[in-house]
Formats: sequence, C-alpha cells, structure tokens
Amino acid sequence: MSVAVRVISRTVVRAPIALMVVLGLAPVPPAAGQADTTQASGGPAAVAGQGRTGASTATTKLKSMVSLKGASPVQLTGYGLVVGLDRTGDRVRGRRGAAYTVQSIANMLRKFGVNVRPEMLESRNAAAVLVTATMDPFSGPGNQLDVTVSALGDARSLSGGILLRTPLKGPSGDVNYAVAQGPLTTGAAQASSRGTEVQVNHPNTGRVPNGAIVRAAPPVDLSQEQLGLVLSRPDFTNAEKVVEAINEVFPGAAQAQHAGLVNVNMPDQLNSASQLMAALEGITVDVEAPARVVINERTGTIVAGGDVRINEVMVTYGGLTVSTRERRFVSQPNPLGQGETRSFAQGSAQVQQQGAQSVVLPPNTNVSDLASALNELGVTARDVISIFQSIDRAGALQAKLVIL
Repeated sequence: MSVAVRVISRTVVRAPIALMVVLGLAPVPPAAGQADTTQASGGPAAVAGQGRTGASTATTKLKSMVSLKGASPVQLTGYGLVVGLDRTGDRVRGRRGAAYTVQSIANMLRKFGVNVRPEMLESRNAAAVLVTATMDPFSGPGNQLDVTVSALGDARSLSGGILLRTPLKGPSGDVNYAVAQGPLTTGAAQASSRGTEVQVNHPNTGRVPNGAIVRAAPPVDLSQEQLGLVLSRPDFTNAEKVVEAINEVFPGAAQAQHAGLVNVNMPDQLNSASQLMAALEGITVDVEAPARVVINERTGTIVAGGDVRINEVMVTYGGLTVSTRERRFVSQPNPLGQGETRSFAQGSAQVQQQGAQSVVLPPNTNVSDLASALNELGVTARDVISIFQSIDRAGALQAKLVIL
C-alpha cells in the first residue's frame, strides 16, 4: 500500500497592456470672432505672447537662477572613524574583516600615547567611514557645514555612533578646508531576533548637522572688470531675457556669450564686484521653464508640471493575467514494503485577458484631464509610466520625458 500526497503551488502574473494610437482627425474650424491657431500643415501654431510651445513663464529674481563664474561650490571628502556603536561596526577578523579599520584605530591610539598592535583589537564598536560635504565658495573660517557619513566596511549600522575628528580635503587633496566631528543621525531603525530582521531606512549612512567647521576659505578672484553669470539651467531664451533685464538697469553692460553664460561689464557708477552683484541679485526676470514629465521607474513616482500638454490621442488599456499551477505528487510505500519514495510534478497554465477600455483625449489636454481619464480606466502607477512612454513615442507629448 502506498500513500500519495499532493502539493499545489500557483503563480499569477498580471501584465498590463497599453496601446497608444494618435488620431489624425481634421482640425476643428474656429468659431466666429476667434483667431485660427492652426498652421497650413494642420499642426498647432504658437499663440502670440505665450512664447515657446510647452513652456510656462514665471517671474523670479536673478539671484535664484545664476551663479558667479569661477565661484563654484567646493566638494570636500575625508576618511574617519565612527565609534560608540553597539557591536554593529566593522568586523576585524576573517576574510571579510576590514583590516584598515583596526589599523586606523591603532594609529589614533598611538597619537594619544597608547601603543597597541592591530591584531590585538577585537571590538566591533567602531567603523571606518567616508565623510563628504559641500562648501559654499564664499564660506569663511568659522562657518559650519552639514556632513554626510557613509560606512566604508561591512558595518551593519551607524546608528548611535560618534564621528571622531576628521579633516576634510578639497579636490586637490592638499588643503584641509574643514574639520568634522559630532554625533550621527541616521533616521533608521533595525531589529533582529532568531533569524528575523526588520530594517527601516538605510542605517549605513548618516548626517552630522553643522558637524564641520571651516578652517580655510577657497580662493575666489573678483578683481576682474567683467563678471560671468552662469545660468543654472542653460537656455538661449532665458539668457537673452537676463541680458534684457540687466541692460534695463545698466544699459549696455550685459551680453550673452552662449546659452549658459552672460557676461556683465563693470558699470562706471560702481566700484567693486560686490556692489555689482548686490545690484544684480534683486533684478527680476520673466523666465521660461520647459515642460517636463519626470518618471522614477524604481519607485513608481511620476511628477508632471501643469504646463504639460498632450495632443489628441486615443488610449486603449487592457489586462493580461497569466496563471501557472504546479501539482506535486509524492508516492510513499507502506512501512514494510520494498518500494521507493518518489515525487512527481504536473504543471498547467492559463491565460486570461480582460476586455480593452479606450478613452480619447482632446487636443491640448493638460495633466489634470489626463489623470482623470486614466483614473476612469483604473490603471496603476506602473501602468501610467508605460502610458506616458507610449504617448511620448507616438509624438503626442508636448514635454520632455525624463526617466530616472
């Protein structure tokens, strides 16, 4: 006599189907008294006073959109130690051990007159880290900076640790611009018990707010008779708008060199570059921001500006469900039999396709109308990402698609 045991495992895979078809409909004739905004080819024409297609106009101060040429932020880097960990630091033994951590601890103790051999150190309460910070080009001695601390070895967590005094060097590696020290904040939680571990956020990276003190100022030369203003977002139209706004205050002083640089000559009524920058920072400029749709496929996040426009398009959406089932049979002989226990598997698959749903978006559809239409179809965030990509491929998205 044998006993058969049956085990069933099932896997369901749901795959969305998104189909975009641009409708080549005839343009609608304008109403009486309304100007015709279509070109001879049937495409939309730019309306006077609205600037470029897919761009919105906003008023902003010059100081928020430019930086001074030759005065870029300085990136600082340093190597240090974090101590005070609850046995979550670097391992010091084995093939995976961090030899540089124990060597660093021994070197630090030697500076305090304590000579100890690295092989005698067994503690896991310390971790080797890399410390990074960004210093403003006009920072001076005494200014404080926020620093970011990242584990270099195999430490499990930096929570509760203290960063020891760490010099921060510039790109050349010759000058110590700042010194960092202080308690870390990771914003993470971690717990484990009997092989089960729960982790919230990333515990191997932390910050020390105002943890670095500037010791040396970066060199900045403001003695030239001409200053260069670097646009944070290079754009020929915005560069010309900046030139027009500056020349209204200082006639003939500004000239655009290219889309990302505007040169300003020193006016006769001013005596220094500081006076010129103080006068320029308060100037308001009507800038144009290009329409963009930013998609993060890893998190399923979509950010679209209100000035994004979509041409007439039809969206057809359907669902495809693939189900696989595996049945396992175990045949076991009776206790006194001469048989052998054997296992067998039998698989099956099913495909189910939902009925397609369609929606037609009218010309010049904005983000709000698109969101309402997609909600009617019941699509998920992942499906919306595919739909945006398909609309862009079809040429109906009047915006720049940025995928992170």
